[in-house]
Amino acid sequence: MYKFSLILNTIIHLKPIQIRYQLWYRIHRYWRNAIRFNYPLSITKEGHPLKLIPWIEKPVSFNENTFSFLNKSKTFRIKEINWDFSEYGKLWTYNLNYFGFLLQPEIDIKTGKLIITNFIQNAKQNSIGIEPYPIALRGINWIKFFSQYSILNTQYSNSLYAQYQILLNNLKYHLLGNHLLEDGFSLLFGAFYFEDQKLYKKAKEIIESELEEQILEDGGHFELSPMYHQIILDRLLDCINLFLNNHRFKGQDNLLELMKNKAMLMLAWLELMTFSNGEIPLFNDSAPGIAPTTEQLLKYAKTLNFKLSTRNSRLSTSGYRRFNGNNYECILDIGQIGPNYQPGHAHADTFNFILNVNNKPLIIDTGISTYNPGERRTKERGTTAHNTVTILDKNSSEVWSSFRVARRAKVKIIKEENKTIIAQHDGYQKLRTTHQRTWIFSENKIQISDTLTGKTTKGKAYLWLTPELKPIQKGHTIEVGMANLTFENADSIRLITTQIPIGYNHFSNSIKIEIEFNVHSKLIVTAKS
Repeated sequence: MYKFSLILNTIIHLKPIQIRYQLWYRIHRYWRNAIRFNYPLSITKEGHPLKLIPWIEKPVSFNENTFSFLNKSKTFRIKEINWDFSEYGKLWTYNLNYFGFLLQPEIDIKTGKLIITNFIQNAKQNSIGIEPYPIALRGINWIKFFSQYSILNTQYSNSLYAQYQILLNNLKYHLLGNHLLEDGFSLLFGAFYFEDQKLYKKAKEIIESELEEQILEDGGHFELSPMYHQIILDRLLDCINLFLNNHRFKGQDNLLELMKNKAMLMLAWLELMTFSNGEIPLFNDSAPGIAPTTEQLLKYAKTLNFKLSTRNSRLSTSGYRRFNGNNYECILDIGQIGPNYQPGHAHADTFNFILNVNNKPLIIDTGISTYNPGERRTKERGTTAHNTVTILDKNSSEVWSSFRVARRAKVKIIKEENKTIIAQHDGYQKLRTTHQRTWIFSENKIQISDTLTGKTTKGKAYLWLTPELKPIQKGHTIEVGMANLTFENADSIRLITTQIPIGYNHFSNSIKIEIEFNVHSKLIVTAKS
């Protein structure tokens, strides 16, 4: 019955188009299997290398026949690559099939071509490689590689064009979100490379509608993950690069203008969300070392003649807020779970916050280490993995499976003015309890108060400290070198040694603070110079 409730409270948020395409793709897959239909893997079509100025290089992920993704490595002989290798999980296999390594610094061209040839020769046995998402990302990477080194190869072009036909027939309308937008970006590259009007028409349709849908008024990407924001922005800048240096379709300047306007908003949002040390907060599904850095993206934008300014920008519709003191930076989350119909990267982290003092992390978001279904994925999305309050160890929003959310906490902002924010959410309405959090900021202090109103008023608040810190507890005060944390109305305060992710499949010991309280508690952070 509980599983039925989760499913029901998940699907009621879906758009009709998602349900329609879920059904269509399932029927279509069944029909293809029944008649043993296979897409052609080579279709004759001439490719035309593009003119592009230098883009952001990919990190090194291939060296001496060894592929390294997500902090795990595997060695293959070039002629014996297992493109369906599954030992490290599906995301690792996806990365192998993306071919991002073709764009790493000083890639050996001959080796790159040998790997492409091996992929084409084994495409029939490669179930992962011909999925739409890997096709979309690989298409851009291949086209960049072909263009950078002026590679004209009939076998490569015919294979790539066939892949784009598969993508065109399996667009991610059942998921929407960043996956569909990535489809559009890739179709755009395919359209220019093959001078194909059909690909361009569909790419334009997707990009126009999805940019309007996915980029919020304050410039944030609507999936509310700073890491995915960086990834999407990188792809958008690549498309602007494509348009500025190649003129192949009538009226393309109108789409260029839309993309530039959205990129400007995204750049301003990203600057506001980036700490002075250059790091992003790891809200929702974010991890270090995956996306281009903010510095890289700003530099890339400048090469595309963007004039950058955050003078008139502020965080609003994305639900994030930023406050700077004399020597601290705090970013907090008072937003809704989002997007409503595709919260796959959302966490149960309502009223989470992150704090840097003296340009160094103090209170952190633990980020993520995996997308693989299981206990770890569930915990990393759960409320107790964030700097907020849980009641009876329940999640404030019902995150489940790897990318699902059933019932969601709804946030109401009570007061927002100057240096004060008061907000409440109903994520514990099953327990007939409301959680209210108040932040009051001054030059050297932050006061964070929690109030539980209703039937169940005993709660636990958590604070996750960066691994480098060695906290010292003195009664109700914890000294952490750069700041003092003082707790009022706490029934108990515990320092717990635990493991946190510091990247995919990579962990470090750290300290979390667990504060038990009844009805009301207050944290006072005093930052030191």
